[in-house]
Amino acid sequence: MKRLLIFAILAIAAIAILGAVSLQFPYKGFQGETFVTFEHGSNTPTLASTLQQAGVIRYRWQFWVARVFNPSAKLQAGEYRFSEPASVRTIFDRIARGDVFYYEVKIPEGSNIFDIGRMVESAGAMPAADFVQAASDPSLIRDLDPRAPSLEGYLFPATYRLAHSTTAADLCKMMTAQFRRHWKKLEAGGADAHRAVTLASMVEKETGVPDERPVVASVFENRLARGMNLECDPTTIYAAMLENRYRGVIYRSDLDNHNAYNTYRNPGLPPGPIANPGAESLAAALHPAKTDYLYFVKRASGEGHKFSSTLTDHQKAVDAYRHAGKVHEKPGKNPRKAA
Repeated sequence: MKRLLIFAILAIAAIAILGAVSLQFPYKGFQGETFVTFEHGSNTPTLASTLQQAGVIRYRWQFWVARVFNPSAKLQAGEYRFSEPASVRTIFDRIARGDVFYYEVKIPEGSNIFDIGRMVESAGAMPAADFVQAASDPSLIRDLDPRAPSLEGYLFPATYRLAHSTTAADLCKMMTAQFRRHWKKLEAGGADAHRAVTLASMVEKETGVPDERPVVASVFENRLARGMNLECDPTTIYAAMLENRYRGVIYRSDLDNHNAYNTYRNPGLPPGPIANPGAESLAAALHPAKTDYLYFVKRASGEGHKFSSTLTDHQKAVDAYRHAGKVHEKPGKNPRKAA
């Protein structure tokens, strides 16, 4: 009986050793890139079965053995990418430290839905066309802006981490949720979101200088108050983008275009935002500076803008900028500004 007990102990020890050794070698039957998602609350047997079914490990029991050797490890939920054969030990350690897979996409302030589409596609997260299509549906923001023609303006610029399984609709939800958080911080109260975000998008596209944003907003507000066309180049560019004919520069045909977004031909604000503004531009639109400015043009130094209250003063600023070799005015363009 004593010999049998010793034999059993040795057998168990041998099996344990073999099991431990088996954890050290990559699984040669791995077939290629695989994504595996573990939900919150998943236990060890569930993780083991999922990994085996995905072809990441050969046997479930191998993962159980790894757990026996690491009883206190906290296995992390999330999506994991397996791109090459790996040992069970390596796989267990990755899950224990939460080495989840994600695409990191930084969306700069002033990006429009077409820009964002290109960025997420370039990152490998999803096709650009899928994002543009999802962002063209304003349903997610209808409660805040019933007149929104799309989600343009409400896709808040920030850095986003996307899983392999993140859809275009999921990303739109993330971005509009981020917008709502920042909008709430601005304490906009009963402000007309449609008007404020549309104005903010124009401010965002016109200047990257923080201190100028409230002043640029004041120029647009002053022109609106006087019934003057806004003549904002970025709106003309956006109109051309919507018609899939923007060629990198503004032509006379763009200025004459009757598209509703072209503020050279149409009075008032465009039908909706032309880009996605950051918090500073939103604040500027909600609280414009108090000025009598009606015009602005880039300074001859190229740093910031020169603001003017009269067309005469503005023309002098345009001439100075042109003299410095900075301006190549487009045919038929009103010299309100040059950018």
